[in-house]
Amino acid sequence: QVQLVESGGGLVQAGGSLRLSCSVSGTDFSISAISWARRAPGKLREFVASITSGGITNYGIDVKGRFTISRDNAKNTVFLQMNSLKPEDTGVYYCNTVPPGSRRAYWGQGTQVTVSS
Repeated sequence: QVQLVESGGGLVQAGGSLRLSCSVSGTDFSISAISWARRAPGKLREFVASITSGGITNYGIDVKGRFTISRDNAKNTVFLQMNSLKPEDTGVYYCNTVPPGSRRAYWGQGTQVTVSS
C-alpha cells in the first residue's frame, strides 16, 4: 500500500525557515515523481513544487526563489526547504504521488505550517 508521511511543520516567524519531509513507502520511489501542495485557510489547495525521478523541479509562482524541493532516493524521502517564509505561506502542506502505472494519486495526511507576522 502506498503511504506518504509528512513531517517538519510548525510555527515560525515571518522571514524564518522550515524544512518539510515526505517519507514514501509502498511504491518504487526512485522512479516516482513527488509533489507538494498546500491548502491555506479558506482557500483552495494549490500547487507548491514537484520533482521528477530525474530531479527536474518545478515551482508555483508564489514560492519560486524561496522554496527548494529535493529528494534522497536512498531514504525514500522528498524535502521541501522553505526560506523567507511569509504569513501567506500558512497552511497545511501535503505531499502526493501517482505511482508508475497507476491512475490514482496518493496523498499524505498533511503537516501544518504557521507563519506569524
